[in-house]
Amino acid sequence: MSNPLEHLEPKSVWQHFDLLRSTPRGSGNEAAVRAKIEAWAKARDYRTTIDRAGNLIVKVPGRPGYEKAPIVVLQGHLDMVCEKNEGTAFDFEKDPIEIVRDGDWIRANNTTLGADNGIGVAASMAAADDPGVTRGPLELLFTVQEETGLDGAFALDGSLIQGRILLNLDSEEWGDFFVGCAGGGNSTIRLPLEPPAAPRGQNGFLVKVEGALGGHSGLNIVNNRANAVRLLARALRDLQRAGTFPGVELGSITGGDKHNAIPREATAHLAADATIEQLRDALASWRADVAAEFGLREPDLAITVSAAPLPAWTLTKTSADRVVDLLMALPHGVDTMSQDIAGMVETSTNLARVRVEGGHVVVLMSTRSSIQGPLEALRVRIGTIAALAGAVVDHGEAYPGWQPDMASPLLKTCEDVFERLYGKRPRVTAIHAGLECGVIGERAPGMRMISFGPDLRDVHSPREKVSISTTALFWDYLKALLAELAR
Repeated sequence: MSNPLEHLEPKSVWQHFDLLRSTPRGSGNEAAVRAKIEAWAKARDYRTTIDRAGNLIVKVPGRPGYEKAPIVVLQGHLDMVCEKNEGTAFDFEKDPIEIVRDGDWIRANNTTLGADNGIGVAASMAAADDPGVTRGPLELLFTVQEETGLDGAFALDGSLIQGRILLNLDSEEWGDFFVGCAGGGNSTIRLPLEPPAAPRGQNGFLVKVEGALGGHSGLNIVNNRANAVRLLARALRDLQRAGTFPGVELGSITGGDKHNAIPREATAHLAADATIEQLRDALASWRADVAAEFGLREPDLAITVSAAPLPAWTLTKTSADRVVDLLMALPHGVDTMSQDIAGMVETSTNLARVRVEGGHVVVLMSTRSSIQGPLEALRVRIGTIAALAGAVVDHGEAYPGWQPDMASPLLKTCEDVFERLYGKRPRVTAIHAGLECGVIGERAPGMRMISFGPDLRDVHSPREKVSISTTALFWDYLKALLAELAR
């Protein structure tokens, strides 16, 4: 099978991306890709350092005549979100990503692509070894476990970084320059369950919400996309209240996965004194309500009922009611919009995952805000709702946001270079997502930062794709900017 990346331009970027897509690199599994990049660096006599967290720093000398120019840090993260469509045979711990070209887009075959942030890492490597790039010395900072909560950045030893100009290549809208980002933090809710009982000989069923778009819980939260976990809770509530047949009992509930991905699928294992047709009929109002609410925004959203073996155990009615009530009461979506930047979300939360584990229902929430006060206030609200349901909450450490500096000399340089190349000014904005800049800025005081990248769509989902044409524009701009900073 031919490789769709083989003849793409710019060659130096896509060749490095090919190395990344062929190497498993889910969060926490970055050792193999880090070793390949380290070998690449050592073959070129670039010095490398790996800190205790596993972050990789590559020191690249400047081109002749530019050895004493200011050091520029090119920063991205090695890991990727590992999501696949149900029924797809793929092992993220050993299989290379299968690449598909779709017009101007590169995507994967029913899995996430890893262009977030593989395309930024690839461009950093290309900037180091492409002889056509005029530049001063570089520090390539490749962090680990960004997708699980910026873990690598949190553990970074800032003393290892000398440069004080940082270009974060982890943005997803070409022509947008990001100069600020949201902070955030996760909350884990554990709801204790009463001892379960064996089902009473009813029929077994799986009720599943599927086909939701999902997407990035920061970037796509403003789109009001469907949350499969929340919609499944609504369906269970409808079944509990249908009154047309007795004894709907909940065996287990599973939905969502990553903290930063809006849940696309959720499944409940039920026992009920009913037929498939009766369950489907009882969900007719659910289907009508969801169609009216989401319409064309979620064209593939559906609920299915299928026969299944009886669950080994079912929850008591009290426990099942508490689970459904908790999932219905917890916040999901936009809480407030920014007063400073039009159209940007200030504070939001993602009801990210639900599981039954060891006598508890465990729910993961991921909250973001560009302002620390509203971030903590929303987490307090989550804790209050959980407490009312009889659950306990573990609030994980929150990471800081990155406050914009609109008077930054770096920003002006970046804008001027962009205008010189394209005849217009870029859009300067902030992002409702957890870029590592806020954390790195704390670890390396005095760092001047900006973030940009090519067009990516539907990251953190199997529809993830990266634009070929804007990758070329992104590369041309990065080269021009590095030459300007070297001068």
